[in-house]
Amino acid sequence: MGRADLQLHSDLGDGLASPEAILDAAERVGLDVIALTDHDDIRGAFVLRDIAARRSSPVEIVTGVEVTTRSGHLLALWVEEEIPMFAPLAATVSRIHSAGGVAIVPHPLSYLTFSVGEGALRALAAAADPLVHVDGLETRNPSYAGRVRGARAASLNATVLHVAETGSSDAHHAKLVGTTWTDFAGEDGEVERAGFFQATGGRGEAKAARKRGFREGMLHSRRGHGVSAMLTEGTSDPPRHW
Repeated sequence: MGRADLQLHSDLGDGLASPEAILDAAERVGLDVIALTDHDDIRGAFVLRDIAARRSSPVEIVTGVEVTTRSGHLLALWVEEEIPMFAPLAATVSRIHSAGGVAIVPHPLSYLTFSVGEGALRALAAAADPLVHVDGLETRNPSYAGRVRGARAASLNATVLHVAETGSSDAHHAKLVGTTWTDFAGEDGEVERAGFFQATGGRGEAKAARKRGFREGMLHSRRGHGVSAMLTEGTSDPPRHW
């Protein structure tokens, strides 16, 4: 099994760490695959991929972006082009698939950040067009916004959506990279779109390393929301499952 952290943010977007620092952290914690998903800007993902290639990093880079749709945020992975923001959710999912990518719903149902709600997810699942069906649902996200409706999201997936379940750190600081991950079948260099979602009997398996404390939650907060750049110390506690 490999480990992937599929939602990370850099200082080229709304994060606090450079792409190089993110890669350093991913190598340090032993991740096999990471995706840089800055908000509505894919350029950082290309920068990260170039850095990884130049230094022959063991970490595989998935290019991605966190797209703002009219219904909430949506992760577009394995894409090589910008995905227009503020489009209808179904049209955005279809656009991602037409571009050869994978659509994953981050922090679903959350009322603490702009998230896709239950009604919108049910509508997508009921749609006749398979191009508008999402590929995955983030059921593990250690941020406060990600945790408030995690149990309900997992229940909705089990009864209605039946898509891959993923876990992501949603890290906006390098110290938080890999605090949550997704197990997938294969190892570094072997991950592919189809193979990734064959993990655990056809669904990715989300793993949570540990909850975040208040200080780490502050580190997760976006720049420009009053968070001091000096607030950079994470906890040193060993990983623990929750």
